[in-house]
Amino acid sequence: MAIVVFGWSARTIAAEEVRGEHATAVHHGLPAAAPEVPILKIGPLHVTNSMVVTWIVTLGILIFARIATARMKEVPEGAQNFWEWLVESLRDFLESIIGPQLAKKTFWFFATVFIFILFTNWAGLIPGVGTIGWGHPNEQGGLTHISTPLFRGVSADLNMTLAMAIIFFVCWCVWAIQANGIGGVVVHLFGNPARKEMSGFLALAMAAVFVLVGLLEVISILFRPVSLSFRLYGNIFAGENLLEAMAGLVPILAWLIPIPFYFMELLVGLVQALVFMLLTAVFTLLICSHGDEGHEAHH
Repeated sequence: MAIVVFGWSARTIAAEEVRGEHATAVHHGLPAAAPEVPILKIGPLHVTNSMVVTWIVTLGILIFARIATARMKEVPEGAQNFWEWLVESLRDFLESIIGPQLAKKTFWFFATVFIFILFTNWAGLIPGVGTIGWGHPNEQGGLTHISTPLFRGVSADLNMTLAMAIIFFVCWCVWAIQANGIGGVVVHLFGNPARKEMSGFLALAMAAVFVLVGLLEVISILFRPVSLSFRLYGNIFAGENLLEAMAGLVPILAWLIPIPFYFMELLVGLVQALVFMLLTAVFTLLICSHGDEGHEAHH
Protein backbone atom coordinates (compact mmCIF):
# COMPACT_ATOMS: atom_id res chain seq x y z
CA MET A 1 0.00 0.00 0.00
CA ALA A 2 1.36 3.42 -0.91
CA ILE A 3 2.45 5.70 1.89
CA VAL A 4 3.58 9.30 1.99
CA VAL A 5 7.33 9.63 2.29
CA PHE A 6 9.70 12.58 2.53
CA GLY A 7 13.09 12.91 0.91
CA TRP A 8 15.40 15.91 0.85
CA SER A 9 18.71 14.63 -0.48
CA ALA A 10 17.63 13.60 -3.96
CA ARG A 11 15.67 15.83 -6.33
CA THR A 12 13.28 13.36 -7.95
CA ILE A 13 13.23 9.59 -8.01
CA ALA A 14 10.68 7.42 -9.80
CA ALA A 15 10.14 3.83 -8.69
CA GLU A 16 8.41 1.16 -10.73
CA GLU A 17 7.07 -1.84 -8.81
CA VAL A 18 7.59 -5.17 -10.61
CA ARG A 19 5.03 -7.79 -9.69
CA GLY A 20 6.61 -11.08 -8.73
CA GLU A 21 8.67 -12.42 -5.88
CA HIS A 22 8.92 -9.15 -3.94
CA ALA A 23 11.09 -7.67 -6.72
CA THR A 24 11.20 -3.94 -7.24
CA ALA A 25 12.96 -2.23 -10.13
CA VAL A 26 13.97 1.33 -9.41
CA HIS A 27 14.50 3.88 -12.14
CA HIS A 28 16.38 7.01 -11.11
CA GLY A 29 15.61 10.29 -12.76
CA LEU A 30 12.66 12.53 -13.54
CA PRO A 31 9.92 10.69 -15.48
CA ALA A 32 9.11 12.26 -18.84
CA ALA A 33 5.37 12.41 -18.10
CA ALA A 34 3.99 14.22 -15.08
CA PRO A 35 2.17 11.65 -12.88
CA GLU A 36 -1.31 12.26 -11.55
CA VAL A 37 -1.82 13.13 -7.89
CA PRO A 38 -4.02 10.39 -6.36
CA ILE A 39 -5.81 12.58 -3.82
CA LEU A 40 -6.63 15.44 -6.22
CA LYS A 41 -8.72 13.80 -8.91
CA ILE A 42 -11.58 16.20 -9.62
CA GLY A 43 -14.22 14.31 -11.58
CA PRO A 44 -12.97 13.86 -15.16
CA LEU A 45 -10.09 16.28 -14.48
CA HIS A 46 -6.86 14.40 -13.82
CA VAL A 47 -4.66 16.69 -11.75
CA THR A 48 -0.92 16.20 -12.22
CA ASN A 49 1.78 17.27 -9.79
CA SER A 50 2.96 19.99 -12.18
CA MET A 51 -0.57 21.45 -12.15
CA VAL A 52 -0.42 21.64 -8.36
CA VAL A 53 2.78 23.71 -8.54
CA THR A 54 1.21 25.87 -11.27
CA TRP A 55 -1.74 26.71 -9.02
CA ILE A 56 0.46 27.41 -6.01
CA VAL A 57 2.87 29.70 -7.87
CA THR A 58 0.06 31.52 -9.69
CA LEU A 59 -1.77 32.10 -6.42
CA GLY A 60 1.45 33.33 -4.83
CA ILE A 61 2.10 35.80 -7.66
CA LEU A 62 -1.46 37.11 -7.51
CA ILE A 63 -1.37 37.55 -3.74
CA PHE A 64 2.01 39.31 -3.87
CA ALA A 65 0.83 41.62 -6.67
CA ARG A 66 -2.31 42.42 -4.69
CA ILE A 67 -0.32 43.20 -1.55
CA ALA A 68 2.18 45.29 -3.49
CA THR A 69 -0.54 47.43 -5.11
CA ALA A 70 -3.05 47.55 -2.25
CA ARG A 71 -1.78 50.85 -0.84
CA MET A 72 0.10 52.66 -3.56
CA LYS A 73 2.49 55.39 -2.47
CA GLU A 74 4.12 58.15 -4.50
CA VAL A 75 7.48 57.05 -3.11
CA PRO A 76 7.30 53.27 -3.37
CA GLU A 77 8.85 51.04 -0.77
CA GLY A 78 8.93 47.35 0.10
CA ALA A 79 6.77 45.10 -2.07
CA GLN A 80 5.45 48.02 -4.14
CA ASN A 81 8.99 49.13 -4.93
CA PHE A 82 10.00 45.66 -6.12
CA TRP A 83 6.86 45.16 -8.19
CA GLU A 84 7.11 48.54 -9.88
CA TRP A 85 10.81 47.96 -10.60
CA LEU A 86 10.06 44.58 -12.16
CA VAL A 87 7.19 45.82 -14.34
CA GLU A 88 8.94 49.03 -15.42
CA SER A 89 12.16 47.19 -16.23
CA LEU A 90 10.28 44.71 -18.41
CA ARG A 91 8.37 47.50 -20.14
CA ASP A 92 11.50 49.53 -20.90
CA PHE A 93 13.32 46.41 -22.10
CA LEU A 94 10.51 45.40 -24.46
CA GLU A 95 10.06 48.93 -25.78
CA SER A 96 13.73 49.01 -26.73
CA ILE A 97 13.24 45.85 -28.80
CA ILE A 98 9.79 46.02 -30.38
CA GLY A 99 8.98 49.71 -30.03
CA PRO A 100 6.56 51.57 -27.75
CA GLN A 101 3.44 51.11 -29.90
CA LEU A 102 3.71 47.35 -30.22
CA ALA A 103 4.85 47.03 -26.61
CA LYS A 104 1.78 48.92 -25.45
CA LYS A 105 -0.45 46.37 -27.20
CA THR A 106 1.43 43.19 -26.23
CA PHE A 107 3.15 44.01 -22.94
CA TRP A 108 0.49 42.25 -20.86
CA PHE A 109 1.32 38.93 -22.50
CA PHE A 110 5.11 39.13 -22.56
CA ALA A 111 5.39 40.39 -18.98
CA THR A 112 3.00 37.72 -17.71
CA VAL A 113 4.87 34.96 -19.53
CA PHE A 114 8.24 36.11 -18.18
CA ILE A 115 7.08 36.46 -14.57
CA PHE A 116 5.20 33.14 -14.63
CA ILE A 117 8.04 31.13 -16.19
CA LEU A 118 10.67 32.72 -13.95
CA PHE A 119 8.94 31.98 -10.67
CA THR A 120 7.76 28.52 -11.68
CA ASN A 121 11.33 27.65 -12.69
CA TRP A 122 12.65 28.84 -9.35
CA ALA A 123 9.83 27.17 -7.44
CA GLY A 124 10.92 23.85 -8.93
CA LEU A 125 14.22 24.20 -7.06
CA ILE A 126 12.67 24.48 -3.61
CA PRO A 127 13.56 21.48 -1.40
CA GLY A 128 10.59 19.13 -1.32
CA VAL A 129 9.57 19.64 -4.95
CA GLY A 130 9.97 16.16 -6.37
CA THR A 131 11.02 14.62 -3.05
CA ILE A 132 7.72 14.60 -1.15
CA GLY A 133 5.07 12.15 -2.27
CA TRP A 134 3.96 8.56 -2.34
CA GLY A 135 6.23 5.51 -2.12
CA HIS A 136 6.30 1.90 -1.03
CA PRO A 137 8.01 0.22 1.93
CA ASN A 138 10.94 -2.07 1.20
CA GLU A 139 11.35 -5.62 2.44
CA GLN A 140 12.79 -4.41 5.76
CA GLY A 141 9.77 -2.20 6.38
CA GLY A 142 11.67 1.05 5.77
CA LEU A 143 10.87 3.77 3.27
CA THR A 144 11.98 3.31 -0.31
CA HIS A 145 12.09 5.71 -3.23
CA ILE A 146 9.20 7.98 -4.21
CA SER A 147 6.98 6.66 -6.98
CA THR A 148 4.57 9.61 -7.23
CA PRO A 149 5.95 13.02 -6.17
CA LEU A 150 3.38 15.52 -4.93
CA PHE A 151 5.14 18.42 -6.67
CA ARG A 152 6.96 18.76 -9.99
CA GLY A 153 8.63 21.64 -11.80
CA VAL A 154 6.10 23.30 -14.10
CA SER A 155 8.39 23.74 -17.11
CA ALA A 156 9.56 20.14 -16.73
CA ASP A 157 6.11 19.15 -18.02
CA LEU A 158 5.83 19.33 -21.81
CA ASN A 159 2.05 19.81 -21.57
CA MET A 160 2.55 23.11 -19.77
CA THR A 161 5.23 24.53 -22.08
CA LEU A 162 3.25 23.47 -25.16
CA ALA A 163 0.12 25.14 -23.76
CA MET A 164 1.99 28.43 -23.31
CA ALA A 165 3.42 28.17 -26.84
CA ILE A 166 -0.03 27.51 -28.34
CA ILE A 167 -1.51 30.48 -26.47
CA PHE A 168 1.25 32.65 -27.92
CA PHE A 169 0.55 31.29 -31.41
CA VAL A 170 -3.11 32.27 -31.11
CA CYS A 171 -2.15 35.76 -29.88
CA TRP A 172 0.41 36.04 -32.68
CA CYS A 173 -2.27 35.32 -35.29
CA VAL A 174 -4.58 37.94 -33.78
CA TRP A 175 -1.85 40.60 -33.61
CA ALA A 176 -0.71 39.82 -37.16
CA ILE A 177 -4.23 40.26 -38.57
CA GLN A 178 -4.78 43.44 -36.52
CA ALA A 179 -1.53 44.96 -37.80
CA ASN A 180 -1.74 43.91 -41.45
CA GLY A 181 -5.18 42.53 -42.18
CA ILE A 182 -5.67 39.09 -43.69
CA GLY A 183 -4.55 40.28 -47.11
CA GLY A 184 -1.53 42.02 -45.61
CA VAL A 185 -0.46 38.82 -43.86
CA VAL A 186 -0.66 36.92 -47.15
CA VAL A 187 1.38 39.61 -48.91
CA HIS A 188 3.87 39.62 -46.05
CA LEU A 189 4.40 35.86 -46.42
CA PHE A 190 4.21 35.42 -50.20
CA GLY A 191 4.65 38.88 -51.69
CA ASN A 192 7.67 40.16 -53.59
CA PRO A 193 8.74 43.51 -52.08
CA ALA A 194 10.34 44.55 -55.40
CA ARG A 195 7.44 43.47 -57.63
CA LYS A 196 6.76 47.04 -58.84
CA GLU A 197 10.23 47.22 -60.31
CA MET A 198 9.89 43.96 -62.29
CA SER A 199 7.88 42.94 -65.33
CA GLY A 200 7.53 40.10 -67.80
CA PHE A 201 9.20 36.75 -67.27
CA LEU A 202 11.37 38.00 -64.41
CA ALA A 203 8.29 39.07 -62.44
CA LEU A 204 6.67 35.66 -62.95
CA ALA A 205 9.86 33.82 -62.00
CA MET A 206 10.33 35.87 -58.84
CA ALA A 207 6.65 35.41 -57.95
CA ALA A 208 7.13 31.63 -58.06
CA VAL A 209 10.27 31.93 -55.94
CA PHE A 210 8.50 34.01 -53.30
CA VAL A 211 5.58 31.57 -53.21
CA LEU A 212 8.04 28.79 -52.37
CA VAL A 213 9.74 31.02 -49.79
CA GLY A 214 6.32 31.80 -48.33
CA LEU A 215 5.49 28.12 -48.00
CA LEU A 216 8.75 27.57 -46.12
CA GLU A 217 7.88 30.53 -43.89
CA VAL A 218 4.44 29.05 -43.16
CA ILE A 219 6.06 25.77 -42.15
CA SER A 220 8.48 27.69 -39.93
CA ILE A 221 5.60 29.58 -38.29
CA LEU A 222 3.63 26.40 -37.66
CA PHE A 223 6.72 24.80 -36.11
CA ARG A 224 7.34 27.69 -33.69
CA PRO A 225 5.04 26.40 -30.91
CA VAL A 226 6.92 23.08 -31.03
CA SER A 227 10.36 24.68 -30.89
CA LEU A 228 9.35 27.11 -28.14
CA SER A 229 7.84 24.39 -25.96
CA PHE A 230 10.64 21.86 -26.42
CA ARG A 231 13.37 24.46 -25.83
CA LEU A 232 11.95 25.46 -22.45
CA TYR A 233 10.95 21.93 -21.47
CA GLY A 234 14.28 20.41 -22.50
CA ASN A 235 16.41 22.85 -20.53
CA ILE A 236 14.39 22.62 -17.33
CA PHE A 237 13.91 18.85 -17.60
CA ALA A 238 17.65 18.37 -18.14
CA GLY A 239 18.40 20.60 -15.15
CA GLU A 240 16.14 18.54 -12.90
CA ASN A 241 17.89 15.33 -13.96
CA LEU A 242 21.29 16.95 -13.54
CA LEU A 243 20.52 17.81 -9.92
CA GLU A 244 19.30 14.25 -9.37
CA ALA A 245 22.48 12.82 -10.87
CA MET A 246 24.72 15.07 -8.77
CA ALA A 247 22.84 14.11 -5.60
CA GLY A 248 23.38 10.43 -6.35
CA LEU A 249 27.13 10.56 -7.02
CA VAL A 250 28.19 10.29 -3.38
CA PRO A 251 25.20 9.47 -1.14
CA ILE A 252 26.89 10.75 2.03
CA LEU A 253 27.46 14.14 0.34
CA ALA A 254 24.09 14.28 -1.41
CA TRP A 255 23.27 17.48 0.47
CA LEU A 256 26.49 19.24 -0.62
CA ILE A 257 27.37 18.28 -4.20
CA PRO A 258 24.20 19.66 -5.88
CA ILE A 259 24.57 23.13 -4.26
CA PRO A 260 26.73 24.69 -7.05
CA PHE A 261 24.32 23.27 -9.61
CA TYR A 262 21.39 24.85 -7.75
CA PHE A 263 22.95 28.26 -8.38
CA MET A 264 23.45 27.34 -12.02
CA GLU A 265 19.80 26.30 -12.29
CA LEU A 266 18.74 29.63 -10.77
CA LEU A 267 20.54 31.31 -13.66
CA VAL A 268 19.09 28.84 -16.17
CA GLY A 269 15.58 29.56 -14.87
CA LEU A 270 16.10 33.29 -15.45
CA VAL A 271 17.69 32.83 -18.86
CA GLN A 272 14.97 30.48 -20.11
CA ALA A 273 12.21 32.87 -19.02
CA LEU A 274 14.03 35.68 -20.81
CA VAL A 275 14.61 33.60 -23.95
CA PHE A 276 10.95 32.56 -24.18
CA MET A 277 9.82 36.17 -23.81
CA LEU A 278 12.39 37.49 -26.30
CA LEU A 279 11.64 34.90 -28.97
CA THR A 280 7.90 35.49 -28.78
CA ALA A 281 8.46 39.26 -28.86
CA VAL A 282 10.74 39.06 -31.90
CA PHE A 283 8.33 36.75 -33.73
CA THR A 284 5.60 39.31 -33.09
CA LEU A 285 7.79 42.19 -34.27
CA LEU A 286 8.62 40.41 -37.53
CA ILE A 287 4.97 40.11 -38.53
CA CYS A 288 3.74 43.43 -37.11
CA SER A 289 6.59 45.76 -38.03
CA HIS A 290 5.07 46.65 -41.43
CA GLY A 291 2.02 48.06 -39.70
CA ASP A 292 3.89 49.66 -36.80
CA GLU A 293 4.89 53.13 -37.92
CA GLY A 294 5.65 54.08 -34.34
CA HIS A 295 8.31 51.42 -34.13
CA GLU A 296 10.05 52.70 -37.28
CA ALA A 297 9.94 56.26 -35.92
CA HIS A 298 11.32 55.02 -32.64
CA HIS A 299 14.35 53.54 -34.43
